[in-house]
Amino acid sequence: MAYEFSQDIAGKVVLITGGARGIGREIARVFAEHEARICICDLNEADLQEACKELEALGAECIYAATNVVDDKQVQELVDKVVDKWGRVDILVNNAGITRDNLLVRMKEEDWDAVLAVNLKGVFLVTRAVAKVMMKQRSGKIINIASVVGVMGNVGQANYSASKGGVIAFTKTVAKELASRGINVNAIAPGFIKTKMTEVLSEEVKARLMSNIPLKRLGEPRDVANTCLFLASSLSDYITGQTILVDGGMV
Repeated sequence: MAYEFSQDIAGKVVLITGGARGIGREIARVFAEHEARICICDLNEADLQEACKELEALGAECIYAATNVVDDKQVQELVDKVVDKWGRVDILVNNAGITRDNLLVRMKEEDWDAVLAVNLKGVFLVTRAVAKVMMKQRSGKIINIASVVGVMGNVGQANYSASKGGVIAFTKTVAKELASRGINVNAIAPGFIKTKMTEVLSEEVKARLMSNIPLKRLGEPRDVANTCLFLASSLSDYITGQTILVDGGMV
């Protein structure tokens, strides 16, 4: 019998942070197409409502919560909402993240703190809350969205690269801690992906970026989402503690 992702994903409970826009929303779409039960969280209520309607139109059950992932109380309320609704959490995608770019000598302390808080502390708080549920289940898949700059660094992104490098190291450690409970923990490190952020770049800048990418194109949000789908499926059951670079061969 040919393998179909839907046989793994249909009915599974998926929690996606930063799920109302951009890459997070595309990840939610892919899971919706495979009939998952989805909770998305983000900061903007209107974005969440719009995204949830779209996911329901694709055939998914969907709930949402306006959640600041840096606030431990809000995070616990988010996880409790999912468990109260469906009794479990099968898949967690830690996607929420922000940028506050500047050269190191011009970077404000508050911009360092904000990026580390959302991108790293947020991953810690959500993972810790969900891990307690998954440990009782003795099963689960945790997928952390990192970045290639967490591997190679990038000028003007000392805070962002530090946060994403931290996510990669966090992934390795949590994978070791949770492996005995049947929980897989992996990271995805996207390269340059077509989003609203890259749409505003000049053609010259885009050409310079693509000169460093062997596949000679920017990635699509679906490239990241499909990798999430693989890591959430039974095809990845013997993979944990790894970081998959979705970067067109750039690193």
